[in-house]
Amino acid sequence: MEILGIDIGGSGIKGALVNAETGEMLTERYRIPTPKSRKPKDMAKVVAEIVEHFNYSGPVGCGFPTIVKNGVCISPGNLDPSWVGVNIDELFTEATGHEVTVLNDADAAGYASMNYGAGKGQDGLVIMITIGTGLGSGAFYNGVLLPNFELGQIPYKKYKKIEKWAAASAKEREGLSYKKWGKRFNKFLNLVELIVNPDLIIVGGGTSKDWDQFKHLIDVETKVVKAELMNHAGIIGAAVGCLREQHHGHLH
Repeated sequence: MEILGIDIGGSGIKGALVNAETGEMLTERYRIPTPKSRKPKDMAKVVAEIVEHFNYSGPVGCGFPTIVKNGVCISPGNLDPSWVGVNIDELFTEATGHEVTVLNDADAAGYASMNYGAGKGQDGLVIMITIGTGLGSGAFYNGVLLPNFELGQIPYKKYKKIEKWAAASAKEREGLSYKKWGKRFNKFLNLVELIVNPDLIIVGGGTSKDWDQFKHLIDVETKVVKAELMNHAGIIGAAVGCLREQHHGHLH
């Protein structure tokens, strides 16, 4: 079954058709920069453009970079504050004319990993960390998603949330070397381990492609592996998550 997966990030909105059984991407990924305003109407328009680009009819799965509860945006993340309280499912369904299922982007990436990647067949508590504009986290217990684990929101020193200090955006903003930034990311993983004590940590998101530059700086007890689906995980997971959630009803 072909499903359109869309991955919404702070800098780009990307989509591709995915075979929901195998997790294989069937088309090239199509990317449009996220509108500068990062506001609901403007972003909904881009999502509609992506659907049109693929000339697609059917349900759409969408990974979204904030806390999403039953389709509603609970916190603005790195987007415009006007997102709070918006029913993203309804907004995008209206904009595209397709039934859209929205889930948190790290949860979507986690779905991809648990179904086709490093997390396949893994029992216990698996935490997916995505490194991008922020630090996303998806949690799975015995393969079942526990939605909206927001470990990047942990306050740290003078920062309201640790992602401001340890995400890829901090590396760029402060011009940090991999060594300096990697130490920060390692500190974050140490806190994750302390708080939730997982059985496995999977590291994904854009920065994971440079895994070899910083993996030697990670010194947690938990086994840490790189997500091999990398940047496509958000798209693949959104498609799979869409299928799953339609089968089981929305996750609460």
